[in-house]
Amino acid sequence: MILKPIDWIIIGAFFVFSLIIGFMVSKQAGKNTSEFFLSGRSMPWWLLGISMVATTFSADTPNLVADIVRKNGVSGNWIWWSFLLTGMLTVFLYAKLWRRSKTLTDLEFYEIRYSGKEAAFLRGFRALYLGFFFNIIIMATVCLAAIKLGSILLNISPVQTMLIASAVTVVYSTLGGLKGVLITDFFQFFIAMAGSIWATVVIIDLPEVGGLQNLINHDNVKGKLNILPDFSNTDLLLTVFIIPIAVQWWSVWYPGAEPGGGGYIAQRMLSAKNEKNAVWATLLFNLAHYAIRPWPWILIALASLVVFPNVSDLAQAFPNIENRIIQDDISYSAMITFLPSGLLGLVVASLIAAFMSTISTHLNWGSSYMVNDFYHRFINPNASSKELVFMARLSTVILMVLAAILALFLSNALQAFNVLLQIGAGTGLLFILRWFWYRINAWSEITAMIVSFLLAVYFQFIHPQMHFGELSTSLQLILGVVITTIAWVSVTLLTKPSDENTLKSFYGLTKPGGPGWRKIVDKIKDSSDTDIDEKWDVPIAILCMVTGSFIVFATLFSIGYFIYGNLVLGVLLLLLAILSSVILYRLWGKLKIN
Repeated sequence: MILKPIDWIIIGAFFVFSLIIGFMVSKQAGKNTSEFFLSGRSMPWWLLGISMVATTFSADTPNLVADIVRKNGVSGNWIWWSFLLTGMLTVFLYAKLWRRSKTLTDLEFYEIRYSGKEAAFLRGFRALYLGFFFNIIIMATVCLAAIKLGSILLNISPVQTMLIASAVTVVYSTLGGLKGVLITDFFQFFIAMAGSIWATVVIIDLPEVGGLQNLINHDNVKGKLNILPDFSNTDLLLTVFIIPIAVQWWSVWYPGAEPGGGGYIAQRMLSAKNEKNAVWATLLFNLAHYAIRPWPWILIALASLVVFPNVSDLAQAFPNIENRIIQDDISYSAMITFLPSGLLGLVVASLIAAFMSTISTHLNWGSSYMVNDFYHRFINPNASSKELVFMARLSTVILMVLAAILALFLSNALQAFNVLLQIGAGTGLLFILRWFWYRINAWSEITAMIVSFLLAVYFQFIHPQMHFGELSTSLQLILGVVITTIAWVSVTLLTKPSDENTLKSFYGLTKPGGPGWRKIVDKIKDSSDTDIDEKWDVPIAILCMVTGSFIVFATLFSIGYFIYGNLVLGVLLLLLAILSSVILYRLWGKLKIN
């Protein structure tokens, strides 16, 4: 495959456009850290929602979906579809709470919710743990996808790929701050969607694939089409459906799908104009991320089973690529090589856009932790706004360099996904409850973080070397959840809650309500004439969460059945989505959102 001049022109124009945006907003972004990291808390919901979607439209996501579909069929996607429940809980319950907190980063939460040196330690340690180490691992998996794209589509080495893609991304991220990221994300999302859909249409009509009907009826594909897993295959059912739906979504911390919100999702909510914009932004994100975007990736993955049935076929087709990176996940990139000139340039640009939108967000988010929650909090509390912005830009560059280097040693996106799930196993319930149960303290979080990490290290590196028998990924996840949850709940009950004044202040700021705060609310009433809003709309919020999930899942599956040619199921699911939308509209008015 050779890119023609028109392809290179399209790719080059995209790079130039991204850099122009960074230069245009650099002056405003450089005023202070609030502008650099939160765009002055003035962003509208539609821009924030699109940015969230663009960020999760990572270059490695199509590869991950291709890997899943080739191994476990369409139903294998439940391993990440289940996180919709987390997302909808964030929409209706936590988005307004985050906006009320008025923090610059979600790590500031620790010192407004907890008290003592342990709260300060937790904030500083999480800044390094998440913003530096964990964030670099996440970005490295995205960079790995870029390396595979560069090897297959551009015929360039991994080092060359990292030098080119990283340089452009780090320049506009460093200059423009969050506003530059948001504006660039907006355009990158539509470029990425257009390229993805157009590529899908062309690939399905390739002679090698033979059109949609031939694809659906092909022997290599027929067994992969079920949206729900085969209930007779107990192992697969447990792994890809039961555990994700019953346990994973509420118990596991995963970037972009944190129970209770967090990370760059919280950053977007904190930068919203008000609570309503924060809620609408996260709703738009979940609808687009789960209902609208997956099918082009799925269809291309299915088409790859016709053209490249086995990994050996991929290796034979691309003999110049390193063996260590030839896995099922490169099938998506392999199918893109069949596109004609012009469209090929657009699709390559769209994949570059996906890479850049994700990396730029993680750079800005990680930098906010490093500067606001570590450097400014512990190293130089008296730093000027100019110095803090300089440190933000410097840390952006450092994070990018280290992530690019680490990417050169990785081989598989699904492997990294499973490791990240295991590291976060058991911490999710704590992140959900810490807003609504005053007894949870900093020691609770420290315990959950340490235990989940040690268990992940044990399962990934120590247990395989011992002779205790093999543990499936599902069993590892369940054990991680159970052990971690028991550990942090025990520590919570054995230690004292945070300082009473801290708890009163937190409740007055966020007003989460509920029986978990009854003791604190009573003390606030006894000590002052402060008006405490006791309305607790969590039950209504949970109903909204369930209804919103019905809307998204019904829409997702309706599109799938229409593609499969099953019009009856497609129409019924579409009607269910419409009915659920009407119910949600009526419930929405009962929520207190300012």
